[in-house]
Amino acid sequence: MSRHEAVAGSSSLGLREGIVRQADYWATLWRRTWRGVLVSSFLSPFLYVLALGVLLGGFVSADPDVLEGATSYLAFVVPGLIAAHAMQTAVSETTYPVMGMIKWQRVYESMLATPLEPRHVVGAHLSSVVLHLAVTCGLYNLVMLPFGVFEAWWSPFLAFAAQVLCGTAFAAIVYGYATRVRSEESFGVLFRVGVFPLFLFSGAFFPVGNLGEVGAGLARLTPLWHGVNLSRMFTLDHVTWWVAAVNVAVLTGLVVLGWRWSVSGLQRRMIA
Repeated sequence: MSRHEAVAGSSSLGLREGIVRQADYWATLWRRTWRGVLVSSFLSPFLYVLALGVLLGGFVSADPDVLEGATSYLAFVVPGLIAAHAMQTAVSETTYPVMGMIKWQRVYESMLATPLEPRHVVGAHLSSVVLHLAVTCGLYNLVMLPFGVFEAWWSPFLAFAAQVLCGTAFAAIVYGYATRVRSEESFGVLFRVGVFPLFLFSGAFFPVGNLGEVGAGLARLTPLWHGVNLSRMFTLDHVTWWVAAVNVAVLTGLVVLGWRWSVSGLQRRMIA
């Protein structure tokens, strides 16, 4: 019997209790980094909107039917940008940080030498990522308010929920991936063949219909398209509810699958 099995066997913690016991650790990390999070979360969206929505958008003229209900390119691109930014934030928080805690700083090893189990460690880390997503997407939406892109009073709230859900789905899946790779070079592959193509071709910058029938069909199979589409429909108050239900179901399913994949990955990497 391993040391962790002996310790865990003597005191089995519930998931919530195990996560709460790590609150001090994650609160300390947040106290050290919150200024950078706030600055990047404010500056990045402002520059994106200024460059793409305002300056480039001034040269784009199209009917709302072409822009999926948006009255301007600015209103079209903003909800997609926020969802894409949520994906990027989630991936950045669940690649090198996870490998660092496993391989370099070996923080997880010290955590798992206590009654904490892999599910507690994964739950606390992903909870921190969700908090980061909430701060980032919340600030992004606040920056957008003066631009008048939200078509209903409830639009910012539902769009915000969709964006956080989108980021959480990516966080859960990529966390599981990070527990299974042995070298940081694998993250370069992930960014090149996964994150960047999704960022460019999942409908954030232009309607996926421009990709042709086959390209549009492939784009609609990607997780980011579901997040972008859901965010845009809520922002523009142009909602097809059965499509929104499909988007939510896909993203929620990915969260559940990602959670199980992450816990099993950390279990095999650190315990088995």
